[in-house]
Amino acid sequence: MMLIAANLRLPITIMPPLLNSIEHDLNIPSSMAGLLTSIPLIAFAIFSPIIVKISKSKGNEVTIFIFFILLIFGSYLRIIPQTWALFFGTALVGVGIDSGNVLLPAIIKDRLPKQIPLGTALYTMTMLLIAAIGTALSGFLITKVSLNSTLSILSLTGVLAIVFWTPNILSNKKNKTVKKSEIPDYHSVWNQSLGWLITLYFGLQSTVYYSILTWLPRILSSHGVSTVFSSNLLTILQIAGLPLSFIVPMLAPKKSGMTALTIFVALGYVVSPLAFLVNTTSAAYLVILTIFVGIAQGIAFNTAIFFFTSKTTNQYQTAEVSGMAQSAGYLLAAFGPVSFGMLQQSSNILIVLAVLATLLTITGIIVNKSKLIKE
Repeated sequence: MMLIAANLRLPITIMPPLLNSIEHDLNIPSSMAGLLTSIPLIAFAIFSPIIVKISKSKGNEVTIFIFFILLIFGSYLRIIPQTWALFFGTALVGVGIDSGNVLLPAIIKDRLPKQIPLGTALYTMTMLLIAAIGTALSGFLITKVSLNSTLSILSLTGVLAIVFWTPNILSNKKNKTVKKSEIPDYHSVWNQSLGWLITLYFGLQSTVYYSILTWLPRILSSHGVSTVFSSNLLTILQIAGLPLSFIVPMLAPKKSGMTALTIFVALGYVVSPLAFLVNTTSAAYLVILTIFVGIAQGIAFNTAIFFFTSKTTNQYQTAEVSGMAQSAGYLLAAFGPVSFGMLQQSSNILIVLAVLATLLTITGIIVNKSKLIKE
């Protein structure tokens, strides 16, 4: 499960340090390069409900196996020095990743029913840690070897995952069909404002995160920061958010705890992007700002997951709001990286990010103070 989790962000996070090389080698504009981050998010939005349906007939383990074959095929398709191969491969990568996004939590609940917090923590930590390491390796490798070689090496994690996942097919478990009589009557979250607010929160935090991930190296390079150091900063950003997987669930239920978390989101996602407007190559300055952004990222993501369970009254609503947020939320997030690619000045990107982060903070405060979704 941890090897599958290792591939749920890595194929996306390795791309930002490679954007300059991609634009140069394939002769594509910045706005088009931004699609490389947006395409997987669109795939998440479209395929989440489809994957759930397939898993009901094929089983979770087999479904992940099938979709990870697509992930591997897409990863190596991107090696072909053609624009169509790069973008079609990225789409297949997004579809493959989404199988793990949707089904790993269900598998953890099935296989580790008495250790769900541990399983979830290991899953989240592995996903984010490997993504962070991959970003650093991507920035390092592109200075030593070609673009194709860099993608080939970093795509090996998908092959490794499917090799170790294969034995799980033998113990594949198909989801049991739940009778209608066993499902309580409840109000659909799609018809409730709080459901949409949670979806907006999830979408905004994804938009800000993936936009920073995509364009921060470009912004820093315009200030004279090297590609390797920019990649290392993205690694620091992602690692800084790792402890929040444990901290947020402990602090969020407390009134003072949520206040503290909200303040850190504002500092990291509203103030820090504006602070990047300073044209400097000071390592200490950039590292401190990056750590604040990483902490905000960890808080925002884990708070979104916390809202899924804390603002619903039964498991069916929880599943529904989770699916709603990942479909509509990721669709919103998909417009971020590509839209920012159309902004010519880095200052414009950072200002828009700060505005979106302000909306994120306000939305989080409203959701937290709201009562539960109607049962």
